[in-house]
Amino acid sequence: MIITGTCSWAEKSLIRSGEFYPKEVQSPEGRLKYYSEHFSAVEVDSTYYVIPDKKNALLWAQRTPENFIFHVKAFCALTGHGVDPIRLPEEFRHILKDDDKFGKYIYIKEPALLKEIAIKFLEAIDPLKKAGKLGLLVFQFPPWFKYMPKNLDYLLFCMVLMQDIPIAVEFRHGSWLLPEHRQSVFRFLRRYRMTYITADEPQYDSLATVPFVPSVTTNTGFFRFHGRNKNNWLRKGIETSLRYDYEYSDEELKSFIPSIVSLEKQVARTFLMFNNCHGASAIKNALRMKGLIAGGKG
Repeated sequence: MIITGTCSWAEKSLIRSGEFYPKEVQSPEGRLKYYSEHFSAVEVDSTYYVIPDKKNALLWAQRTPENFIFHVKAFCALTGHGVDPIRLPEEFRHILKDDDKFGKYIYIKEPALLKEIAIKFLEAIDPLKKAGKLGLLVFQFPPWFKYMPKNLDYLLFCMVLMQDIPIAVEFRHGSWLLPEHRQSVFRFLRRYRMTYITADEPQYDSLATVPFVPSVTTNTGFFRFHGRNKNNWLRKGIETSLRYDYEYSDEELKSFIPSIVSLEKQVARTFLMFNNCHGASAIKNALRMKGLIAGGKG
C-alpha cells in the first residue's frame, strides 16, 4: 500500500497562496478536515519547534477520519538541534542557567533532562496513540550529526526514549550513506527496528546533504521529498520555508516511481511525504504523485 501526503497542512505560505483551501475554509478545524478529504496521512512538523498542548493532539484525532495517520516530528532537543529557551515547557525552563535562559539557542545534552523532555513529548501526543492514528516519530538529525560510533549509540538512546512507539530516522550528513558505510547503517537500523527515511534533497557533490538511496529497514517504507532548491538550501538567515521553495516536474516525479514500486513490494506500507512546503508545491506534487501511482505511470 502506497500512502501519499505532505509534511504540513497549515504552513503559512500554503494558506497565503490560496491554491488549495477554498475561501470558505478559514479555521484550523476546517483546514485539517479539508486536507483529510484528499490525503490519508500528514506529518506534524510543528512539534519540532514546540511540544504541543495535549488538547491539540486530541482535536487532531477528533477532526480526521478513522484511518487517518499522523507522523510526528520529534522535538528539536531530542535530535540534538538548538532549542529556543522560550519554547521549552515552563517546568524545564526554570532549571536552566541564567545565561541559557536568555540565549537564542541552547543545546541540551544531559540524558536525565532529555528523558524528562521525552516524557513530556510523549504525553502530549498520547491522544493520537490512543486513537490509533499515530504513525512514526520522525527523527531528523542535524547536518553535523555524522556517522560515528557515539552517534549510533545516540540512535539507540532515542529509541529507548520513545518507549514502544516506532521511530523513523532521517540523516542529513552524507557520511551515513557513503558506499563504505551505508550497508552497515542499514543493518543497524534493521536490527533495532528503526525505519530508514529515504530523502530527496539538493546535491552539491559533497557530504553537505545525503544522496537519494532508496532502502527499507522495517516493514514500512518512508520517503521524504524536500525539493531541490540548491540556491536556498544552505543559505543562512532566510525564512525556513524558502529552502523548500521548489516544485517537482512530472519528469522528476516519474523518476522516483521505479524505486517506490520496488520498495513497496518489500513492505506493508510505503509513505510518500512531500516536504517542499512553500506555497502549494507540496500539495500539488503529492496530488500529482497519487495520480501517477494510481495510473501505473513511471
